[in-house]
Parts: sequence; structure tokens; C-alpha cells
Amino acid sequence: MATSFLHAVSISKIYPGTTDSGLKLTSLEISQGEITAIIGASGSGKSTLLSLLYGLQSPDTGEVRFKDEHVWGPEEKLIPGHDAMKMVTQAEDDLNLFAKVRDNVSVLLPNTDVRAKMDKTEQVLKQLNMLHLSDKRVADLSGGEKQRVAIARALVTQPEVLLLDEPFNQVDTSFRDGLQDDIRQIVKDTGLTVIMVSHDPAEVLSMADTLIVLKDGEIIESGHPKKIYNDPQYLYTARLLNNCNVLNADEAGVCGIKAKKEWVMLYPEWVEPRDTWAGKRWIVRQVLFKGFYEELLLENNGVTLRILNGHPGKFIEGNKVKIKIGRYLEY
Repeated sequence: MATSFLHAVSISKIYPGTTDSGLKLTSLEISQGEITAIIGASGSGKSTLLSLLYGLQSPDTGEVRFKDEHVWGPEEKLIPGHDAMKMVTQAEDDLNLFAKVRDNVSVLLPNTDVRAKMDKTEQVLKQLNMLHLSDKRVADLSGGEKQRVAIARALVTQPEVLLLDEPFNQVDTSFRDGLQDDIRQIVKDTGLTVIMVSHDPAEVLSMADTLIVLKDGEIIESGHPKKIYNDPQYLYTARLLNNCNVLNADEAGVCGIKAKKEWVMLYPEWVEPRDTWAGKRWIVRQVLFKGFYEELLLENNGVTLRILNGHPGKFIEGNKVKIKIGRYLEY
């Protein structure tokens, strides 16, 4: 029988209070050499699940196993956290702000072989495109650069699993994209397994091989991001992944949809504006410039739709248009 890489069996962690929060009875399997992203609303149990997988907390019930060995919690291990894993959070607490980047990254390596220590540090800095920063003090870096230092520091000891808790939350978009590309390349080159918690659809859809959706401490769906995005089983998931249009049955009727269920969901890209001679019932209330595309806010009979327009400048506020709905989902 094949050995499982990292899996949780019937784990839970409840924080008592006015409203119980944490993680309800959960089982999951993490695939080796892939990026698994965990998403959910605030308080859904994302960070709790991550800390249980790492061994920072002990579950109330169940067990986490890594390569068929028990993952010890803080009650069983003096320094919490599995030795084959490393975690990076938004905090900079572990960084020495007044030391150089090179020294921050190399500090976790032994001094028994100084040349090997220097070579390994340089290799990781190169992987994350940070060689030009190696002699700078961490205090002089931007937030995104500090996050790169934290990730490099975690990777230098060659962990088998890298856990990222909202790693790009305070990183500029352009910097974030480059960092995501570097992490994906490292996964491809080394077979590293990454588990990340995020609230940003752009991060999880572009990075993850597997997506896990948490709601109120429970996993409600999981699978490939493309599959979950295109066919979310729950309206909750669609709302996490996109600023989608959600209509009740009456509002859907204004769009020409005969709904059989309570709610209808349309992603903005599923609706196409058309400049035709007839049937122009929707008024362009607002045009939001997004660069190579626009978002249009359309209104008809009290119903508002947010849609995408791939031809900037084609419509202006006050125009009347017809819409073509390519697809919708009911819940």
C-alpha cells in the first residue's frame, strides 16, 4: 500500500465562545509536489487548518500524519512545527531588520561547512531573484522584498512542505506576480509541496493545482481551480472567486432568465453587451476603466448588472444596450 504524503484524519479544533469558531470534523489529503490553496471567508478556519497541518496546534480530535508518521503538536514537541515543514506568515517577527538579507537567509544553516552555507544561500537568493538585494539591510527593503526574504529563509533549509498564510497580502500586485512565478518554478524544479491560505482569487486561480473551499469550519468543495471556478457547487464559492452578479428569481426574469431555484449567479464575463437596433433595454450607468478592458454597470427596471467590455471606449454612460447572456448558474 502506497504511503500517504500529508493527510488529516477526522481533525477538529473548536474555540468556544459566543459563536463557536475554528475547524469542524475534517479529513483531507495533500498531494506531494503541488500547490494547494485554501480559501474561505474570514473566520472560516483557514489559518486553523494550516496550523494543525504544521503542528503549531494540536487537534481536539483526529490526527495529522506526514509520510505515515504522527505530526506532533505543542504538547508533545518542545519547539512546535514539523521539522520537514516551514511556515511563512505576513509578520516579519523572525527577520533581523538590521542585518543584511544574506545573513537573514543563511542564519538557519549550520556553520560546519561555511562554503556550502554560502553556496546554498546564494542558490536560494538566485531562485527568488534576490541576489541584487543580498547586501541590503532588511529594514531598508519594501514590504514585498521583506516577504521574499522570509520565503527565502524558509526555503534555504530545503523543507519538503512550505506553508504560506496570506503571504502576498501586503505585496504590490506587480511584485506579487513575480513572486508567484518564482514559487511555481521552484515547485516545478524541486518537487516542493506548497499549502497556502489566501483571500485573493487572483492568487489561488493562477497558482494552485488544488483548491479547498472552507465555510464555517468545514470543507464544502475541493478540486482543480478551473473546475471550481467554472462550476462552483455553492453560491458562497462563486462569491469568493469573483465579484459576481447574484439575482433573485424576479431580478433574473428582467434578464430573460426563467429561474427554477432561489438564486441566479452570473459572472461578469458571461454577459455580453451588444449595440443593436432593437432590444436595447439596459442603460450604461457607469464605465470603469480597467486598462485593456472596462467594467460596465448596467441598469434595467431596477436591476443592476456588472459586466465586462473587451472594447474600451465603445460605450459611454447613458448608452442603451442589449445584453446576451452566455451562461448562468442557479442555486
